[in-house]
Amino acid sequence: MTFNIQHTDRLSSARAGIMQTDHGPIETPIFMPVGTQGTVKGIHQSELEHVIKAQIILGNTYHLYLRPGTDILQKAGGLHKFIAWDKPMLTDSGGYQVYSLKGMRKITEDGVKFQSHVDGSKHFFSPESVMDIQRIIGADIVMAFDECTPYPCEYKYAKNSMYMTHRWLARCIYRMDNTDPIYGLHQTFSPIVQGSVYPDLRKESAEFIASQDQEMNAIGGLSVGEPHEDMYAMTELVCGILPSDKPRYLMGVGLPENILESIALGIDMFDCVLPSRNARHGILYTKDGLINIKNAKWQDDFSPIDIESTAPTSRIHTKAYLRHLFKVEELLAGQIATLHNLSFFLWLVSESRRRIIDGTFYAWKNSMVKSVSQRL
Repeated sequence: MTFNIQHTDRLSSARAGIMQTDHGPIETPIFMPVGTQGTVKGIHQSELEHVIKAQIILGNTYHLYLRPGTDILQKAGGLHKFIAWDKPMLTDSGGYQVYSLKGMRKITEDGVKFQSHVDGSKHFFSPESVMDIQRIIGADIVMAFDECTPYPCEYKYAKNSMYMTHRWLARCIYRMDNTDPIYGLHQTFSPIVQGSVYPDLRKESAEFIASQDQEMNAIGGLSVGEPHEDMYAMTELVCGILPSDKPRYLMGVGLPENILESIALGIDMFDCVLPSRNARHGILYTKDGLINIKNAKWQDDFSPIDIESTAPTSRIHTKAYLRHLFKVEELLAGQIATLHNLSFFLWLVSESRRRIIDGTFYAWKNSMVKSVSQRL
């Protein structure tokens, strides 16, 4: 993989770049729709490509390992072929899912024993096995196996967890260096910075991750309940340490205002389930703020959902109609809302890129943060 920074912002650390993978280019900053189980819920791959214009999507190692399983994926020729997606893809390592399985898992130096949320069956993830699974999935970008600490998290636990994540990282790198891609396409490996909200731990972790000299780097363990100010402070600290000539990925972030502020701090890549998950509950993201389309105030609003949206359905259908679909529980409601929200998130990062290039990003960002964070 190559990464070239094309423009930098004068008033912030924002940058516009381009990543080149074997499945095509990715213009940054970029948002990755989350396709947990081989699908971005509620929409088709053709809509991802042609309506939302997604450049890269994310798959989930934990869920894909359980269903359909590695045997099926390998027989299919990898996840790209299994789901008919010919653009770049990233897979997370399952570390966050392990974090969320509290009460159903046991973490040791060797790895993690856990019970399936599907049927209660017992499984084991090690740094080595997770790399093997991601080889079989065949994503363009694969993530290190780490422990995502909760918030709040005691200092001693965060420190011990960080060191274990570093030791796991060495095992991940060794496994990646001593195995080959299964499908003949290059797979980029990314370490993950941890350390909770403790500046000294984040600094130490970022320095260690930077020293590994991998093709890109990620920041994990944020957007897990901590105040936004802490998220930004840790992100700024880490971005000041990670090499500037490699992509920086802030995992699991986030809200539109989080994305804008983090772009300004030097982040290139984002993912989050919020735009698709909240869409299925009637929450719409717009340039003017947040809409709960189920509220009665929209029942006789016959204006388009969003006249400026890149999703045709948002320009054609009215707020009143979408509210009606949610009220009668039609499947089309979630589909229209998902198309809208993901189109908005992809617009947000592409417009950020355009503004970085033309020199108007910083003032526009400050204005947009105020706008997108209000409720309508």
